[in-house]
Amino acid sequence: MRTDDIRKMSPEERLKKLEELREELVKLRLKASVGTLENPGAIRAIRKTIARILTVMREEELKQQHVAGKRS
Repeated sequence: MRTDDIRKMSPEERLKKLEELREELVKLRLKASVGTLENPGAIRAIRKTIARILTVMREEELKQQHVAGKRS
């Protein structure tokens, strides 16, 4: 998932996607520990997507704080 796609999502959609990705990551890690993981690169890709979502969420949080600070 690209950063542009993440930015277009609503905050609720981002949280839902984040939860789904975290669940998928747990499943993939379990498969990896058992030794039945077909695509080891999938773990890395999901971790990067989670990081992208968290980054966009943090950027928006800081932007809102900045705007709120100007009003005061």
